[in-house]
Amino acid sequence: MGRYNLIEEPWIPVRDLAGNRKELGIRDVLLTAENLSVIEDPSPLVTAALHRFLLAVLYRALEGPCDIDEAKKLFKEGLPKDRIRAYLEKWKGRFYLFDEKYPFGQIPDFEPKEWRSWTALAAEHNADNAKVLFDHIDVNNSGAISFAAATRWMLATHTYAVSTGKSELSHTGTAPSAGAVMAIPIGKTLADTLLYCLVPQNREIMQKDIPLWEREPETLQYFKKPVRVRDKKTGKDKDRAVERTASGIVDVYTWRSRTIFLKEDRSDKISDLGLASGVGYLESMTIDPMVSYRIGNKKDEGVEIKEKKRVVVHLEDKGIWRDFDSLLPDDNHLAPKVVEHTVVLTRNILDRFPKGILVMGQRYYPPRPNIAFWRNEFFILPSALAGDKYIRGDIHSFLDEAEKTREELNKACREMGRVILTHGDRDLEPDKWKAGKFIPGDITKYVNNVGAIPYYWSILEVKFHEVLRDYTLECNPDDIHHDWLVSVRNALQEAWSLHEQSISGGDTWAIRALVKAGRIIGIKIKELNESIQQLKEGT
Repeated sequence: MGRYNLIEEPWIPVRDLAGNRKELGIRDVLLTAENLSVIEDPSPLVTAALHRFLLAVLYRALEGPCDIDEAKKLFKEGLPKDRIRAYLEKWKGRFYLFDEKYPFGQIPDFEPKEWRSWTALAAEHNADNAKVLFDHIDVNNSGAISFAAATRWMLATHTYAVSTGKSELSHTGTAPSAGAVMAIPIGKTLADTLLYCLVPQNREIMQKDIPLWEREPETLQYFKKPVRVRDKKTGKDKDRAVERTASGIVDVYTWRSRTIFLKEDRSDKISDLGLASGVGYLESMTIDPMVSYRIGNKKDEGVEIKEKKRVVVHLEDKGIWRDFDSLLPDDNHLAPKVVEHTVVLTRNILDRFPKGILVMGQRYYPPRPNIAFWRNEFFILPSALAGDKYIRGDIHSFLDEAEKTREELNKACREMGRVILTHGDRDLEPDKWKAGKFIPGDITKYVNNVGAIPYYWSILEVKFHEVLRDYTLECNPDDIHHDWLVSVRNALQEAWSLHEQSISGGDTWAIRALVKAGRIIGIKIKELNESIQQLKEGT
């Protein structure tokens, strides 16, 4: 007899429209979604995984949408509660967390050689890939967690697992979109949020697109099956996890990235678990609807071809906002499908236009499994998108102007560093790469310690959010462009002024360096002033 049914037990953290936080089961979340505000968990990885899981349930319950007309009908009429109830009743037996044959998200006959702490499921606490980044829980004395927490982290593991090398079954693979930026348009209600994200899928594909819980659990022999592939970099053979392509959106959203088995303790909690390799993801034609793409180049048998690549989370010093244009629709259809779909559904329906867009992701550096950091940022989605024009080009242009100005600031800082450090004749250590790792030279180290560039970006980030707010249906794009260039110029002046103040009391070489570098800043400010004046005059 199964225990702890996820359809009925409270485990999904939500806020209602009054702002009260509570936990609900699958049925209550989906049947009362119009009275709920958001899904909310301290971990952005859990938050993204829960959205993807609920969307997979809806795709299967509704058997669609299969085209835009079905999607618009759903958006107008709301989620069909009878169909949701019927589906959950039909598959109720597959949603027990503990069951002899179908334990949810797990492999029933997996008995690990060594039991691991529950912390192996959570990026926040996992000593394998992020130990000191988030906290210092002793994995050998970590206590136990509730069934609810274990379920949430299990879904996050399937969604965001990265390769950690060999496991007791096979080589561990990486989840389909583990390193990508994921976007979720957020509506005034959770119902609208889910409807925005129900991107239509071809009916034939939909029928074959099966979630994890409707499948028979894979056998241990399946996971242990040796797979040898050729390493593209070394040309040598290596072991890989058993791989397959995705059958569709639902399959991607419920991918079994790891073999998991949760072990109950006597206090009805989870302290230990089994964790090993799961199903390896083989790149397929299926597009992850929450992910942005870009056109990149790759070589296939010596021939360079173009392919779509996921937009990944960038380095620590570069926020998602600096690539915000990648989240906006245009004729190239590289933006997240959930954003494109939202724009189509809400066109000329401003009262149901989303409050904004939640952007999440984690950063790691393959082949190392270490999670360096994660992103969890909320942006206003410009309401101008509710009209019939694209603004991606405008936003890209704004960000490009800011980047070009940053390059001049960097050039000035490097010139200053060169003069100060050489004192006219000293040799400097240049930048270089060693064993695939970037080794900064003397000037780059100087620039990194100055702080002018991070300060510049911190000023502009605030202004960028104002741009998104002001980009309405009624706005004049030239006015916004003008104000943005003023902000870029002012940010450059403030950042350079701050740096000047730190140098002004220096020696003769420092003063000489300040004068030389200041010329670069002066030229850029003059250029910006001319562009600002042209926009002001309408020329």
